[in-house]
Amino acid sequence: MLIGRPVTAIALLTLALTACGTQQGGLQAQSASPRPSFAPRPKCAQPAGAPTGLPSPAASSASSAPSGSSGTGTGTDGRREGAGDGAPHYAENHAYRMRASLTAEQQASGAASAELVRAELEKVRAKGGSGEYGSFAQERIAAALARLGCGEEHGVFISNGHYSVHTGVVCVSGRVTKDELTTEVHGAYVEPQPGTGPCVENRGGH
Repeated sequence: MLIGRPVTAIALLTLALTACGTQQGGLQAQSASPRPSFAPRPKCAQPAGAPTGLPSPAASSASSAPSGSSGTGTGTDGRREGAGDGAPHYAENHAYRMRASLTAEQQASGAASAELVRAELEKVRAKGGSGEYGSFAQERIAAALARLGCGEEHGVFISNGHYSVHTGVVCVSGRVTKDELTTEVHGAYVEPQPGTGPCVENRGGH
């Protein structure tokens, strides 16, 4: 009977350790689960006959390079990739500036949307009435985008001649003034500038 007590104690200790191991494994599995992607947005600035369904989850996948391209872009510029002289942890420190990567289908959709946006903004420029530094009133730019069905739910942001909107598939951003009209197609930012929309680059630092 005296021998049985240590054996029983060892058995109980083994059982307790096994239970703890199971619990820890569960916590690790929970913490390793992927973070949810941003909520899909309704579509706007779509050509006639274009599908109006929500974008696929691929639209929210993050690219591996920070932003910085100009013109009609793809959402990445490849900066620092393969350069060999980048500072240590550059990618980690600038992860907040990453933009979602785009598929060929999303690129095509974005290009079509950008043409519609450009056409409406050209109408604003044609009517004239620009103010200081050649910029137009924000209300006029917002009205032009609203004619394409793009509103607050699409993250429209307008400031000092700059504009950006998420079409539900891609971002269309650029600058519109008396002397300039540009469009750029790109993915939404992982961490956009606070208080703006998903298509505005974060100017802060980590």
